[in-house]
Amino acid sequence: MITIHATKKLYAHLPAAALAQPAAIANSIDNPLSGWHANLITLQRRNCVLLVHDVTRFPLIIKGLLKADYAHFDQLFADSLMNTLLKIGASQLQLDNAAALLASCQFDSDCNRSVQGTMNQAARDVECMLGYEHLRLDEICSYEIAKWLAHRPCTVKGQKDCIWPDKAMLGLLTNSTTVKNNLVSSSDYLRSSGV
Repeated sequence: MITIHATKKLYAHLPAAALAQPAAIANSIDNPLSGWHANLITLQRRNCVLLVHDVTRFPLIIKGLLKADYAHFDQLFADSLMNTLLKIGASQLQLDNAAALLASCQFDSDCNRSVQGTMNQAARDVECMLGYEHLRLDEICSYEIAKWLAHRPCTVKGQKDCIWPDKAMLGLLTNSTTVKNNLVSSSDYLRSSGV
């Protein structure tokens, strides 16, 4: 199970089947790909979902969502994650580990203000990039946008050093000392990488 903490704006659009039950959240703790924050943003009059991974601050963008798309969000999430990893140059081992960790998505409305701040900054950065470069959203790949967002430093409350989301996510998926039964322990990753 992959838990996604949705803003109220996004939460209102989700089907009841996608909303997390307390038991499902407890089962997702061991999955290092679990724990994302997501927001519904409007870019050039299109609904887009911006996601940021809690630990690595790795971003994903799913653009042009229609009402029917929320029913199969799992497939959209998996497609966005795997293709963004390809764009940032993930190795076959990292892609295999990511594929093994993919699970169904469950949403709740809990939030962490630090991650939400990173997500809001990313949304502003995308808006500025589209405006400054005079780009149309339908002419640029969402994986390219996520790649661009992933290769910038992010600050984390209570942490001295910045996180580079692309490096942090690849490190999470590579950490071979903690791969056990196709799972990478987030706590082991944090201890070994200093994140």
